[in-house]
Amino acid sequence: METMLQSNTLFQVAEIQLRYRSGAKLSDAPVVSQSSDAFRILSACWNPDTIGLFEEFKVLLLNRANKVLGVINLSSGGMTGTVVDIKLVFGAALKSAATCLILSHNHPSGNLKPSEADLTLTRQLVEVGKLMELPVLDHIILTPEGTYKSFADEGLM
Repeated sequence: METMLQSNTLFQVAEIQLRYRSGAKLSDAPVVSQSSDAFRILSACWNPDTIGLFEEFKVLLLNRANKVLGVINLSSGGMTGTVVDIKLVFGAALKSAATCLILSHNHPSGNLKPSEADLTLTRQLVEVGKLMELPVLDHIILTPEGTYKSFADEGLM
């Protein structure tokens, strides 16, 4: 019977390295102190030609002082929804050394009412954030008309 492993077999495995390199000065980073700050920053990250066409999900990554480390576009979908992978949300937060997050997505229809799927996803991300000590501070819905809804302001967190 042949053995699966032999003592002289060499295995190649990927080496994992952790590093963080920001291209911007943290002293110049905007600070989020209320939902309108987050909305202003996020609005600048949406393409005005597509915000009314299809849904996108973005995450604002913040440090302990609520300074913006960056924004990541996690998914783009169709006219009525997009898929969000929870592992990617927190993977991005860990990679950027973020200490808290603000979730966001757009509603191309202009309707600010969160869907049941929006509420469920937010609850899931808040729970995972608690376990990982990476709090989710808010979830912002943006519309093509330049309006927004903050889950935190509405008591939906």
